[in-house]
Order: sequence, then structure tokens, then C-alpha cells
Amino acid sequence: MLRTRSPVRPLSLADRDEALAVCARDLPRGVFVAARVLEGARTGSLSSVLGHRVDGELTSLCWASANVVPVGTTEESRPAFAERVRRWRGRCASLFGPREEVDGLWRNLAPYWGPARAVRERQPLLVADRPPSALGVELDVRVRPARLDEVDLVLPAAEHMFTAEIGYPPYRGSDRGYRGSLSSLVARGHTYVVIEDGEVVFKTDVGSLALGCAQLQGVWLAPRLRGQGLAVPMLAAVVEQVMVGQAPMVSLYVNDFNLAARATYERLGFREVGDFTTVLL
Repeated sequence: MLRTRSPVRPLSLADRDEALAVCARDLPRGVFVAARVLEGARTGSLSSVLGHRVDGELTSLCWASANVVPVGTTEESRPAFAERVRRWRGRCASLFGPREEVDGLWRNLAPYWGPARAVRERQPLLVADRPPSALGVELDVRVRPARLDEVDLVLPAAEHMFTAEIGYPPYRGSDRGYRGSLSSLVARGHTYVVIEDGEVVFKTDVGSLALGCAQLQGVWLAPRLRGQGLAVPMLAAVVEQVMVGQAPMVSLYVNDFNLAARATYERLGFREVGDFTTVLL
């Protein structure tokens, strides 16, 4: 029996511009994968980015590594992506991305990977493109990029945020790998903090940056400071600095049940442009 050649293949460096064009069709949805494409091009490999071609044209993508993240997939391409990655269950911690795309991928993967540990079915995708100061929002002047010699201060805040959000700690045993990831963000100027008396009391990261869009992740405020109106000026300062220095568009996604966070983002001028879904494995 002849086997049909799959339309899904890992990308090569020659596919860089085509892949970025796919991501740019809806940049807030595609910025995570766009950033991974740019990083892969710098390090010499795009093999973790899978592409689907129709008549030679690159039509959709899927980042497949510790996370599976689709971009521009269709009812036709999702089964092909799922077939490609279904044997990788042990490598992947989550699927996330546009709601209809993740739902479609998960329907194909669930028989092999299920059950999920948790599904965050609706996570509004938000975008801001006006500096908060232009909206009359106060900026907390203490917010600044973390320095490399402050990674040890950032680590406890990052651990707390990850554990509270995901439900388990970011590492077991040695913290070397996790610390390395934090150090990489800090080295690129992508981690913003407020430090009081030698303790990080606020942090957030630019998790993805590409094509004029920055996607924030890991927004965290020390529990003892919550409910005091501090998050708005702190995050406003982050958004302002990112817009001035890194990208004119800032995006993020938030759990629909997190009403306090959604109110904060609304005050900063974020508007809803779609829905994400996250499947935690």
C-alpha cells in the first residue's frame, strides 16, 4: 500500500519570510510563533515550526516543542498537524492559541493524549495600541527592566506566579533550567519589576516580541499588595515602556474568570480581539 506524503513538514531557514507572513495575517494571534521563527532563524534552525502547504504555498503553522501552538490552521490542516505530533505526548506540557484552532487540534489529539489536566476554554485575547499616559493613566515610576544580577530576586516571584497559574511548580529538583529561562528574558530586557527592600513585589515579562507586537505574560503582584489599586499604575508603566522601546502594539490573554485582571486591562486601554484556549497536559 502506498503511503500518502504528508503536507506537514518542519520548516527550514528558507521558509522564514513565508512563515512570518502567515503570522502577520493576525499578529496578536500569531506573535508567539513569529517570535519563535525569528529566534530559530538566529540560531540556525526552524525545525520546531511545522508548516502545512497547499499547492506549494505555506498556509498554516504549528509550533511543536514544550508547547503546541497553531497559527492559521484549518479543518483540513489540523488533522495533519495532529498526526505529525501525536507521538510526542511526553514532550508537550500544553496546547494554546486561538480557541477554534486549539479545540480542533485537541479533538484530534485527545484520543492519544487525553485526558487533559485542565482546559482553560475561554481566555480573551486583548490588544492595546495607545500609551496609557495618553489615556490619563498614572505610571508607577519604580517599574524598570530587571538586571542580570537580580535574577535571584526575580526567581521567587516567577515561581509563585507559575505555580498559582498552572497548578504545579515550574521545576522539580534543580532550578538550573528554569533559572536559565529567566536569565534569558532578563538579559533581553524583557522582564519588568518593582523591587522593595530587596524583594520583587511586581513582575511581568515580554514573552514574545515580533513584527511590532509584544505579548505580555506572567503578570504578578505580591499577594499582600493586591486589592490596593497598585496593579494599574505598575502595569501601565510596563505597557508605556514597551510601546516606546520595543513595539507599538501590546497583547496578552487572560482567563475569563479573572475579573480583577480584566478590569485592570480595560482601564489600560486593552480591547478584546479574540479568544484563546489553553489545554494543560
